[in-house]
Amino acid sequence: MADECCGPDEAASGDQTAPAELTPVWRIRELQAAALAGLLLLAGLIAPAGSVVETVLFWAAAVVGGATFVPGALRGLMKGRLGVGLLMTIAAVGAVLLGEIAEAAMLAFLFAIAEGLEGYALTRTRNSLRALLDLVPPTATVLRNGTPTTVGLAELRVGDTLLVRPGDKVATDGVVISGRTAIDTSVVTGESVPVEVGPGSEVFAGTVNGTGAVEVQVTATAADNSLARLVNVVQEAQERKGSSQRLAERVAQPLVPGVLILATLVGMVGSLLDDPAVWIPRALVVLVAAAPCAFALSVPIAVVAAVGAASKAGVLIKGGAAVEALGAVRLVALDKTGTLTRNSPSVIEVVPTSGNTPDGVLRVAAALEARSEHPLAAAIVAAAGHLPAVESGEVEAVPGQGLVGVVAGRPSRLGKPGFVAAGGLSADVERLQDAGATVVLIEHDGTVLGAVAVRDEIRPEAAQAVEMLRRQGVSVVMLTGDNARTAAAIAAQAKIGDVRAELSPQDKARLVTDLQARGRVAMVGDGINDAPALATADVGIAMGAMGSDVAIEAADVALMGEDLRRLPDAIAHSRHARTIFTQNLILSGLIIAALLPLAALGILGLTTVVAIHELAEVLVILNGIRAGGRRLLPTRPALSGTRTSRPAAAYSQARQPATGIGTGAISLPLTPAGDSAAGRPAGQLISLTSAPAETATAVKDDCGCEPGSSCCN
Repeated sequence: MADECCGPDEAASGDQTAPAELTPVWRIRELQAAALAGLLLLAGLIAPAGSVVETVLFWAAAVVGGATFVPGALRGLMKGRLGVGLLMTIAAVGAVLLGEIAEAAMLAFLFAIAEGLEGYALTRTRNSLRALLDLVPPTATVLRNGTPTTVGLAELRVGDTLLVRPGDKVATDGVVISGRTAIDTSVVTGESVPVEVGPGSEVFAGTVNGTGAVEVQVTATAADNSLARLVNVVQEAQERKGSSQRLAERVAQPLVPGVLILATLVGMVGSLLDDPAVWIPRALVVLVAAAPCAFALSVPIAVVAAVGAASKAGVLIKGGAAVEALGAVRLVALDKTGTLTRNSPSVIEVVPTSGNTPDGVLRVAAALEARSEHPLAAAIVAAAGHLPAVESGEVEAVPGQGLVGVVAGRPSRLGKPGFVAAGGLSADVERLQDAGATVVLIEHDGTVLGAVAVRDEIRPEAAQAVEMLRRQGVSVVMLTGDNARTAAAIAAQAKIGDVRAELSPQDKARLVTDLQARGRVAMVGDGINDAPALATADVGIAMGAMGSDVAIEAADVALMGEDLRRLPDAIAHSRHARTIFTQNLILSGLIIAALLPLAALGILGLTTVVAIHELAEVLVILNGIRAGGRRLLPTRPALSGTRTSRPAAAYSQARQPATGIGTGAISLPLTPAGDSAAGRPAGQLISLTSAPAETATAVKDDCGCEPGSSCCN
């Protein structure tokens, strides 16, 4: 580890993906050697002064302790790397040549302890992350020809059917095809609320089944499931360096040859002007005093610990740069759909015009929206799922407005108010928008049929999360592509005063740039249609990213669960880590600055300087490990009951009937005989509960159109 202080040894890089058992502290080779060297050193101090026994014991202590860093230092030198281990080797050899065997033994003993603790700290933090892989069971039960068969994880293939019994862990990612249950995702997302799943719902590796047995179709092998990918991403993130770490390395790497030059100059100049017997030992002391190992370790250990702890709490922070940036955030921009809201929209009301029926309005709307992947469009399709399908064709998107097409052989339009005239429905449109709903108007053969109101309910913890951010001194802004009335209604519930509505993705990115004049900005979105704003912000944060490679890739930070309170938790955790490595940098720098003049003036001897130097390194390591605490990432109690899992997009699309697309010419009876809605006054309300959520997809568009429009077909 000595050379790794100032540049990793290539040989040290091993397999970073396989789980490894953490070696107990008493079995670490460096610490074993340090203990033996310490015993030999103690025995030498007890032995008669000047005796052969004393000399032999000191020599043995120096050799045993030096074996932990001298070979690595020499290998690094042969490869052109000058590490701190080389400085210690030169100091130890110099002490021996000057006859100070006891000094050399003390140096080797103390440095071996520091090496062992450093290795233990890094292994501990990395292996705590790899332990996530142990959340999956070693075997799984697969249905083969209807018969349950136990197989190893490596034998699982995409398309296999898993039988997950009550209390079992889910072996790999998949989609529920039979049965219903509640899944405990706390081990992966850090959330205490079980997730209700049924046919079409996604489940992820490592989560725990509740009381119901389910059959799950495998969608990823054990080597490529969401948990394995998460561990790989975090391990890569632990190597990403922020500005503080790069600063430490920029100082530490050239400092090693600089120390060698300084020590040489001290020895040469002092010997020319004074007694060489005084200045050569002082030069060795200067060599040790200026060693920058603690300085170089100040940031990496804290970053590795912080990233690992966050990942176990459902927060994926992608490296030191993200830790630093998130800890410095002063303003958070929140997207509405899927961030402040649940991203599970449903049709709440249908308002037909005079002479039309709610079913007629829904059939035309669903015919136009049938191929859309927007969640609001999917809500309309789901609400009309019990109605006969209607033939549609020539459907085209009008970006930012809505859709045009042909339904039952007649021209039709669907879109936001203004694109389709509200006419006598204006008052109802305003009322519904004031209630937080998104309203689309439907026109068929030149006649407005009615309005459909779709609402995505706000997350129950949204207002609490916003208040937690304010207490941290973080300002909150809501950015949304929805209309101003709906945006204002949602913002009022979340207690957000600054609202920017009717924005395209490009508008959001431009606003984020403007907001950066007020300080560091974090943008929180779904990681897909907010990609420009996420990339523009100082920190891009994806919400609900578990199982989404796109979201994890797009963001600097990914909240794996659905609890918005994890956002202020993540900021507090990053601030804590940032404080710790700042403390380490200051402590390391001050110690070097203080030891150098004291060593050069002969006030401190080699043993004292080595002791102080290695004590500083131990303090830096122990302080860095504190960044791995989860005190600021608690498991929070749920504000409501169980949550409903999002459906798997591919599965839900396969199950959706071809609503709105008939097999032949179909007439569209807008006012069937005997329908009590016939002759309904314009604007009379019909409340409607949407079909089960499993028939709707949660995939969103990325074109910036009005929510509810299918402009991304």
